Amino acid sequence: MNTKSPHIILEGSKEYKLGELKGNEIVYDFNEILTYLNAKGKLLFGTGFKIVIEDRDVLFKLCNYFIKDEANCKKLDIDIHKGILLTGPVGCGKTSLMKLLRHIVPHQKAYKLIPSRNIVFGFNHVGYKTIEDYGSTNYFCFDDLGVEPIGRHYGKDCNVMGEILLSRYELFLEQKVKTHATSNLNAQELEERYGNRVRSRMRELFNLIAFDSESYDKRK
Repeated sequence: MNTKSPHIILEGSKEYKLGELKGNEIVYDFNEILTYLNAKGKLLFGTGFKIVIEDRDVLFKLCNYFIKDEANCKKLDIDIHKGILLTGPVGCGKTSLMKLLRHIVPHQKAYKLIPSRNIVFGFNHVGYKTIEDYGSTNYFCFDDLGVEPIGRHYGKDCNVMGEILLSRYELFLEQKVKTHATSNLNAQELEERYGNRVRSRMRELFNLIAFDSESYDKRK
């Protein structure tokens, strides 16, 4: 990361300018960000990756959130202090975008992207310490939230991700620690999965950004 020029990102020998530095503030250019994301996506996911025009609205919201453009976020009804819950059909690109977008703001605290099912497998192995571990002040993005199995440790069932979300909610209230997530489920399905209490906390934890339900599977 170039601390003197945080608006310029170096990938190998190529520079990507995401905007202009005016005083201590970066004035970002959305089209320049898309150019960089397209290039970085190819480096991370292979040459078949591309930003598609159908995703432009979702990307505009996500980019404004990550660069903390308060004026645009206010217009888009996005709270920059909350996390992101990115929802949409299987294969529409949720995980890839959450892996990718953190690279446009290398000067911000990074989050770890963890598959929810892996967290449950960890719980099955070591028990409630897993829930404590994810109740830390680290930033996380829980991938594929809502389709993980129920946890089971020493014969006792536990809705592991539901418990973790409650812990993350407390952290958000006390220390403004952010949590992100991706999910194939809609709000009603998430409520059925986790219950009304967790769902109401999720409304306070997350900004909901959704792909169109007709978004196609980009993995095909």
